[in-house]
Amino acid sequence: MKSRPELDESEREEGTVLAPRFDANGLVTAVVTDAGDGTLLMVAHMNEEALRFTLETGIAHYWSRSRRSLWKKGETSGNFQRVVEIRVDCDQDALWLKVEVAGDGVTCHTGQRSCFYRIVEENGTAPRLRHTE
Repeated sequence: MKSRPELDESEREEGTVLAPRFDANGLVTAVVTDAGDGTLLMVAHMNEEALRFTLETGIAHYWSRSRRSLWKKGETSGNFQRVVEIRVDCDQDALWLKVEVAGDGVTCHTGQRSCFYRIVEENGTAPRLRHTE
């Protein structure tokens, strides 16, 4: 499932062939939401192997940039992400995964349901972060 530069823009943007446009590091951005209520859970990256495993197994796999390794979400926590739907953006350089989270429903390594659990607030001197949960 390599990036397919031989596709013209019309084919890439309007066609029916999945041809992800991986970046120079071999990655594509994956935005992940809860399939039930639409909550934004996380943003991660996939390489070709992670996307292939995700499509083959129905369980989300990602590429960890910090560990430089393939990562099956939930493998240690039990909070697997079962993929309900995958969408690709117009130029195929980003994916949107709609998932159901197993286990206790936690997605973030901090124990939060979503990695986006803080709000940026301006307080007059410097932006601060406020927890939402």
